[in-house]
Amino acid sequence: MGTLYLVRHGQASFGADDYDQLSPLGLQQSQQLGRYWHERGQRFDAICTGTLRRHVQTLEGIQATLPGLPAAQALPALNEYDSHALIRCIHPDPLPPADTPERYRAHFRLLCDAIAQWMSGVISPAGMPTWEGFADGIRQTLDQLRRQHPDGDVLVVSSGGPISTAAGLVLGAPAEVSIALNMRIRNTAVTELSTSPKRLMLQTFNTLGHLDTPATRDWVTFA
Repeated sequence: MGTLYLVRHGQASFGADDYDQLSPLGLQQSQQLGRYWHERGQRFDAICTGTLRRHVQTLEGIQATLPGLPAAQALPALNEYDSHALIRCIHPDPLPPADTPERYRAHFRLLCDAIAQWMSGVISPAGMPTWEGFADGIRQTLDQLRRQHPDGDVLVVSSGGPISTAAGLVLGAPAEVSIALNMRIRNTAVTELSTSPKRLMLQTFNTLGHLDTPATRDWVTFA
């Protein structure tokens, strides 16, 4: 059996004009994950990322402290959905900056509502696939990796939406379950899927062993 290691990107730039950019802490989180794996002798037979900048930068951080990794393959199906397009469908007016805990919570309440309406087909955000198309792209990518590396360890750097969708698909859970899973996935958290010739199985979800030290426990972030 092999394992797919699904890693959510490091902390990005939530609230900035360009979210798709790791913060300094996001880079530290990524480097710490590489360091953690290096200390344990972890090696990977293949690497895949989405095409977003935060995915590439997260992998670069891991590579900085985990030498000898194979070249990465970029797969657009591992990209996150467009949260701004989703929210605009149900709240066309500009939102105030999410610079207080109350505004932060309000932002994600709107996002969860928009995702639920997207899943049910009530809204169709511009430039985005249907929910079924988004989920099917993730399903096909997982199946492709399972077939190509049945006994290998594969590193997959992506985002909370694709990873929570992958977990829900493997568990056979209702689509709405992935919303709750997505809201809990932490930056650089690791989710492991065990592979077999016929299926994938959820081994771990949303783990942060690399940040479980006195020096790094306050590095845990969600956005």
